[in-house]
Amino acid sequence: MLNLDTHILLGALAGELTQRERDLLVREPWSIAAIVLWEIGKLAELGRIDVDLDDPDLIRTLARIHVWPLTLDVCRAIRGLDFRGDPADELIAATSLVHRVPLMTRDARIRRSRRVPLAR
Repeated sequence: MLNLDTHILLGALAGELTQRERDLLVREPWSIAAIVLWEIGKLAELGRIDVDLDDPDLIRTLARIHVWPLTLDVCRAIRGLDFRGDPADELIAATSLVHRVPLMTRDARIRRSRRVPLAR
């Protein structure tokens, strides 16, 4: 299973991935941290992405993706991160730590982490 950050998920939904990213995603089931759903909603609200949150196809697609809940363990794991980013990025990375699921991200700060398990 892979934990997808927001931009990877959006890229997958829009068909805008690199070949390497596509290769990784076809081999593993997808999951996301719960904060990714909030982030998509917020980006749509701000007009930074063109996503219709009421689109039945989007709803069906998201329903097939495992969503990791925001838990106390995830919040505690933030303290062990070896990078600082926006709160959503930290929660997404901490989710990968707690559940030991590789994170798929393009974020350079997270990719330099020695603690966060990364999809390779």
